[in-house]
Amino acid sequence: MTDADANIDPVPSTASAQTRTVRVDLGERSYVVAVGSELLEFAGMLVRERLGTKPRRAFVVVDSGVSAADRQRLLAGFASVSLDATVHELRATEHDKSLATIQKLCESMTKARVERTDVVIALGGGIVGDVAGFAASAYRRGVAVVQCPTTLLSMVDASVGGKTGVNLELSGTLKKNMVGAFHQPIGVLADLATLATLDDRTFRAGLAECVKHAMLSAEFGDPDLMAWTQTAAGALAARETAALCELIARNVAIKARVVAGDEREEAEGTTGRALLNLGHTFGHAIEALPDARGMRADGTELPGAIHHGEAVALGLRAACALGESLGLDRGYANSVLALLDQLALPRAAKGLPATDEILARMADDKKSVSGVLRLIVPAAPGRSVIRSDIPAPAVRSAIESIRSV
Repeated sequence: MTDADANIDPVPSTASAQTRTVRVDLGERSYVVAVGSELLEFAGMLVRERLGTKPRRAFVVVDSGVSAADRQRLLAGFASVSLDATVHELRATEHDKSLATIQKLCESMTKARVERTDVVIALGGGIVGDVAGFAASAYRRGVAVVQCPTTLLSMVDASVGGKTGVNLELSGTLKKNMVGAFHQPIGVLADLATLATLDDRTFRAGLAECVKHAMLSAEFGDPDLMAWTQTAAGALAARETAALCELIARNVAIKARVVAGDEREEAEGTTGRALLNLGHTFGHAIEALPDARGMRADGTELPGAIHHGEAVALGLRAACALGESLGLDRGYANSVLALLDQLALPRAAKGLPATDEILARMADDKKSVSGVLRLIVPAAPGRSVIRSDIPAPAVRSAIESIRSV
């Protein structure tokens, strides 16, 4: 058992035997992330256990792509504990992740007579979780929220830790997650059954965040996560339930430990929650580019816009290149790149603008302090550091390393 397993426990026998729980330890605001199959039915019970008899309504924000069967399982759980449910469907795109959408949600909650003692439920991927969580933080100055992530990426990342928010669009340029709030959920239900509806590309995009956590894992009690992920890659690609349950639980345990130590990303120095942005400063700079396309290792082009997880994978590659220029062992860097290839994540991007433009987009990153760009750089197996002293030529070279002609 690794240290990370210490806060992973089985859930009561009412759920699947394979279900595991991870505690996010934040004092009075602590909560549990449950990982397993057929969990959506327990959402109503979770609300009653955490909030008692006061809630009368559940306001469900649902991704338009979530299946009718998964919606029904969730709603049946509310009916079983006498919670009236109102459903608001949301189109989960980066352009719909906006302040205009927050206004629509708050108006809808007002019409549904949602009170401060009621609860918001987010059923969908990371965009729905971010938007519903932000609306919950603002409506009536804050109502409870339950996160029910339905994508691998949102299960291991966006649903845990309380970060919520929306994008801004300025002069035609999308500025990601510029407006938001920290608003912890009262619980998270990661129902593995919902992953069955994902297309292969969306599913694999979530694996990039898992590689990111593995590159931090030695600092947070699970130094073997990278090796395990490499060994389990085939089972994960086949979506085997036992492998997915372990992957998600171990990744959530790492994030829970990071968040417990630095909830609001205020830690100074080279540790803290900012480490979770490994690969993201590069990734955010390219994922919203309309002409950028991901390229597989075999040279084929991925159609349409680069997905968030794909952008993170490219960002991890750039981070490895940056790390090598600063002394990172090439053998470890190559093992990370090989795992990204093994998971069929993009190796490069075509259609990128000039490097100066990408650098300018990176300069808008929220993690900059006093106008100085901070980058997360892999330093050793399972360990990364926060750096604000990286020479500009090294950053430019890292960007060029993921450019496809």
